[in-house]
Amino acid sequence: MATKIRLQRHGRKNYAFYPIVIADSRAPRDGKFIERIGSYNPNTNPATVTLNFERALYWLNVGAQPTDTVRSILSHEGVLLMKHLQGGVKKGAFDEAEAQRRFEAWKTNRQATVDAAKATMASKKEQEVKQRFEAEAAKNKAKAEEVAKKKAELAAAKAEAEAAAAAEAAATEEAPAAEAEAPAAE
Repeated sequence: MATKIRLQRHGRKNYAFYPIVIADSRAPRDGKFIERIGSYNPNTNPATVTLNFERALYWLNVGAQPTDTVRSILSHEGVLLMKHLQGGVKKGAFDEAEAQRRFEAWKTNRQATVDAAKATMASKKEQEVKQRFEAEAAKNKAKAEEVAKKKAELAAAKAEAEAAAAAEAAATEEAPAAEAEAPAAE
């Protein structure tokens, strides 16, 4: 029986997650499987992978063939490196302790790389938020200046109108007074 390590698609439209399973190569993608060894969720940032390391390594050692996507997942998790190191131990190139030391060194290096990438992503996000805030503050300041300018224009126009009305009222008061003085002078 040819076994495959592959992904099954679960979830809903536009929000899929994938259990990592061991299945007969002739079985349908989402059909019967032998064992579930983990899951892969690409919807999170970064993608979440849970994996039973020992079972994945066991199935690789007994000849299960991973699909391309699962191969990259196993590579990122270090399963393929451990299989390679175990091959070196079998050939006598180095002992089990050396293999474990190399694997732990790789694991700490990978974790440092992942942490640095997460920190970079977080700082970039903070920078974008800060830039958006500054841009919005600048827009608000420009809008406030426009509003102040319009209010000043309206106040000036209102003051002009009041001055014109006062002048007109004064002119209308002077006209009857002048007419009243004119007949008295005759």
